[in-house]
Amino acid sequence: MRKKIAILGGTFNPVHNGHLRLALDLVQQVGFDEMRLVPCHIPTHRATPDVDSVCRAKMVELGIAGNPSLQMDDRELVRGSTSYSVDTLIQLRDEYGADCSLSLVMGLDAYLGLTRWHRWRELLQLAHLLVIDRPGYQLPAVGELAEFDARHRADVEVLALAPAGAVTHLNIRALDISATEIRALTAAGQSTRYLLPESVRRYIAEQQLYRARD
Repeated sequence: MRKKIAILGGTFNPVHNGHLRLALDLVQQVGFDEMRLVPCHIPTHRATPDVDSVCRAKMVELGIAGNPSLQMDDRELVRGSTSYSVDTLIQLRDEYGADCSLSLVMGLDAYLGLTRWHRWRELLQLAHLLVIDRPGYQLPAVGELAEFDARHRADVEVLALAPAGAVTHLNIRALDISATEIRALTAAGQSTRYLLPESVRRYIAEQQLYRARD
């Protein structure tokens, strides 16, 4: 059987139960051998977080502790430059070889901006794109992305048949949890219990992250 690796990137500012439940659901439903959570160092499509990447990676590490199917991948921190998905996929392809199936996971909201990504046309040479459909978002009927999606779309079974080259969409349960909400609640001195792992919640308190500034 072809090995199947999934890559879920993000700022994880902080990582929460929505991220982790999605990752676990994908492992269980699609049958990934590994799910790699990749905290970005310097994001390209949003402002750089106030919390540095080392702390954000530590929260991911705490959040997935005890779950061997989820792994924290710090390669974008080690790289130390702006985080581009194409560079991460090039590294992973070199490490896992030409036959391994790689899938870059993204929400439909992010996918709608794909044509603005750095070297976006190279992504399918390196991996599949696994798009998680989200309520309130839909693909355009015409245009560059619509044509790209129609040309490359395939059922999820393709992930076991080819190492790269397809766009597959999944409508999968997502917990309605927002990192923005967690930061706001923390700044207001309100509880974030049950929104994120208790280990992460304790770390945020100990490090006094997301506190309101004077």
